[in-house]
Amino acid sequence: MSPRLPRDVSGQDLVKRLEAFGYVVTRQKGSHLRLTTPEGGEHHVTVPNHDALRAGTLNGILKDIAEHAGLTRDAVVERLFG
Repeated sequence: MSPRLPRDVSGQDLVKRLEAFGYVVTRQKGSHLRLTTPEGGEHHVTVPNHDALRAGTLNGILKDIAEHAGLTRDAVVERLFG
């Protein structure tokens, strides 16, 4: 059974957690933050800087990170939210 996504993750909380994968904020446009990691080849993700991210948005971001890192989405969820 795959781990459930937390429902109360803010954009800022996710940004802090993504530091574990080497992501840092490289720019902000309006309420969206662009994060970049050089690990495994340069990769960018955009995170809305909202109080609570929608489950589908969070899932999409985590799937993108998992694909880049060569992991399953569940492994990324476990590493970030344990």
